[in-house]
Amino acid sequence: MPPAKKPPAAPPPPKRRLLHRDKLEAEIVAQAVRAFAECGYEGASIAAIADSSGLSKQNLMYYFPTKQALYRRVLDDVLDEWLARMDSLADDGREPHAMLRAYIRAKLRFSREQPWASRVYAMEVIGGAQLYGAQIRQRVVPLLRKDIAVFEKWMAAGQIAPLNATHLLFAIWAMTQSYADFAAQMALVLDRQQLTGQDFDDAEQLITRMVLAAVHVAPQRAGAQQA
Repeated sequence: MPPAKKPPAAPPPPKRRLLHRDKLEAEIVAQAVRAFAECGYEGASIAAIADSSGLSKQNLMYYFPTKQALYRRVLDDVLDEWLARMDSLADDGREPHAMLRAYIRAKLRFSREQPWASRVYAMEVIGGAQLYGAQIRQRVVPLLRKDIAVFEKWMAAGQIAPLNATHLLFAIWAMTQSYADFAAQMALVLDRQQLTGQDFDDAEQLITRMVLAAVHVAPQRAGAQQA
């Protein structure tokens, strides 16, 4: 009598399959971030990203059918984290100086912890944001306006000096993001392999001092409050 056939193995539970997919996609995106940062969109190779992820090109394309789809996912993740750090400025629970210090610290932490991600975003913008401009306009502009409204509220209350909040935010972005986008140049000038934690601490102190000096309460307004 022939042996009984074993029943087919049951597929893994849906939750386990989803966890596996999420983990695999996260690994693909992590490898893609560095590839796009080092080679740009045109120079990055799907085959090379697949190989560094331990997959065949065909397997990778099951999750991301095109290079553009993978690139957009990378930029979506970068922008999610970048905007989350920007959003802290609108916390009404703290006074302006404390919020600005926290904002600068968060932006520098992003540059330190996610340098490849910052460089991918910078390269897209430097190239004219041809593939991601619409998303930047839709997501960054509303939050920028929200942050500008916070500055205007502070100015109206006499908590900070009158200034152009838009350009102050541009300056903060430039100063903090340069520690990711131009880290190689900074390390060369400093004659070391890479920037250190102390470099980021020193940058935070200096940038914070510069920004707080720019937003000081105007003398005449301070005098009026004391009268």
